[in-house]
Amino acid sequence: MWYKKYRTKSNKCSSDATDTQSVGEDTLVAGEAEFLARFPRGSLRPLPTRATLEHRCKQFAHELDLLKGKKITPESIKSLVTDNSPQKVRHQVYMTEKLAHINNLSTILEHSNLTAFKTRRRSGFPCFYCRRIYENFDILRDHQYKDKCKSNMKKILYKSVMDRLVVYVHINEIKCTICDETLANLNELKQHLTNRHNKKLHSEYGDRIIPFKLTKGNEYECQTCGFNFETFGAIERHMNVHYRNFVCDQCGAGYVTQSRLKVHLKYSHIKGVFPCEICSKVFNTQYKHKCHVDAVHKMVKKNKCPKCPERFTDYFDRHQHMVEAHGEQPLRYRCNVCDTVFKRRYALSLHMKRRHLEVKDKECSLCSYKCHTIAELKAHMIKHNGERTYECMVCKKSYARKKTLKEHMRIHNNDRRFVCVVCGQAFVQNCSLKGHMKAHHADYVNGLPRS
Repeated sequence: MWYKKYRTKSNKCSSDATDTQSVGEDTLVAGEAEFLARFPRGSLRPLPTRATLEHRCKQFAHELDLLKGKKITPESIKSLVTDNSPQKVRHQVYMTEKLAHINNLSTILEHSNLTAFKTRRRSGFPCFYCRRIYENFDILRDHQYKDKCKSNMKKILYKSVMDRLVVYVHINEIKCTICDETLANLNELKQHLTNRHNKKLHSEYGDRIIPFKLTKGNEYECQTCGFNFETFGAIERHMNVHYRNFVCDQCGAGYVTQSRLKVHLKYSHIKGVFPCEICSKVFNTQYKHKCHVDAVHKMVKKNKCPKCPERFTDYFDRHQHMVEAHGEQPLRYRCNVCDTVFKRRYALSLHMKRRHLEVKDKECSLCSYKCHTIAELKAHMIKHNGERTYECMVCKKSYARKKTLKEHMRIHNNDRRFVCVVCGQAFVQNCSLKGHMKAHHADYVNGLPRS
């Protein structure tokens, strides 16, 4: 009887949505008239009908369609409510990608001693769970163990945006907190939790736990390939090589999260014309334009010395200051072939390619020229399409490269820096010295007498 009255009122409301309270007294149940009087006329939305249910609650309409033609009795409903045996109670769990990542992350972090942190800031390492910043990992590890801030782990993971869901962990000695067994690496920990303790991990999804290790020399060690980096930013970018969860379809670069791939696409493949309003230099990406303005015109000093108030625009200037003012050890990178020492890792890498590996992986698309670096390739491309934009103010000769113009200006300045070791005659250019040696001192090779 109540259902019939409900349906009658529902149909009347749907036929006149602007006057939901114009229902006859005979169709109302006891107390319903007093309840409706509490609301202004026309303010209540009409009750859903079978015709409007598809738009109001699509899933409920779908469930009703599944019940169409079936006989539902009180006994059948009672058996579903009271009987919880696994044979009769069937429900399907829909696992989304985010839920799978949350399950993987929470299972690993909850049952291990991994120290989770957010990306490093200048003042230290923020705790992943409470965002408090600590100077080093030892203090951060003690904080997470004593304060038990892992309790709100799942709440934080659920709030995280899927595109940026990633957890950095510091690895020193990995232990399972269930059985206190020591594991060699993160992969062994996952296998241990799955095989020994029957924990469910969804291995079909990309890994969002990124391991780091800070060594005694304040260098960051990659736990996958063992390579060391002097800055956290350098190893953070390096991790994209090992965790290629999202791959750029234009250049093949891989990234840990989708948000990093989006940043890469924006700054690397969306080309345009971005002129500097101060010096009129033109850049093909907004990122290059911003870096130029910050470094050259605004003199933004992002690198702060951790031991004094001094700030620097360049990381290496800051490190040089720490060496000179605070007694820090200078950065040195030694070649394991010839023991040559370099101040920067890039210089060591370029030395290996040039001297020992002889790798020329940069090729000209217009000729057979090959070289080691992109800078060399750009300099070569001027031969094919470069304009002579650098003009000498004295003799009006034009050159394609600024470097060539500087060399030409030695003629006007009488800068004879290349001196013959045999007769002492000096020349403006090195090629002139070489020609002189061949013509007048053929018995000498590279300035040394033949034996």
